[in-house]
Amino acid sequence: MSKKHKLEVEEEQILEKIHWIRGHKVMLDQDLALLYGIPTKRLNEQVNRNRMRFPEDFMFQVTPNELQILKSQFATSSWGGRRKLPNVFTEHGVLMLSSVLNSPAAIAMNIRIMRVYVKFRSILSANKELLNKLEKLEHSLMLQGERHDKHEMDILVLFDAIKQIINPPNKPRKPIGY
Repeated sequence: MSKKHKLEVEEEQILEKIHWIRGHKVMLDQDLALLYGIPTKRLNEQVNRNRMRFPEDFMFQVTPNELQILKSQFATSSWGGRRKLPNVFTEHGVLMLSSVLNSPAAIAMNIRIMRVYVKFRSILSANKELLNKLEKLEHSLMLQGERHDKHEMDILVLFDAIKQIINPPNKPRKPIGY
């Protein structure tokens, strides 16, 4: 990936590479290496040389089960023949990468990634605020008494639907295949 091409990576392309694992927003080592324009092996070498900079809440290795879940999200049958399980980096880990990958292109890409994380956080925050407002409105409607006219009932149904969109229930996924 050329320097010019790396800087043209869209925010949506970066956002697609952020996954939820163990309650953290993380990025895979191979995705970060691709964005930085370096081989995954080199990225992990730099991390291993600077291991003290990457505590467990900055970077961790996925389990075989987590890897299977990631594979099923991408609907792929293989992961490119890796011998080791991938490392994943939390937002703080990605930030720390800028101190070990010190090229101007890596720093520029790191800034872009950090901006996407900030946008992602603000979207989540806006959804939580909306959910809180809906719950307050719903609560005030419920306090008005047992009798509700059709309009109020429709509003309550709408609130419930919006809450499910914002905060969907965690349903176990059926495994793909046999």
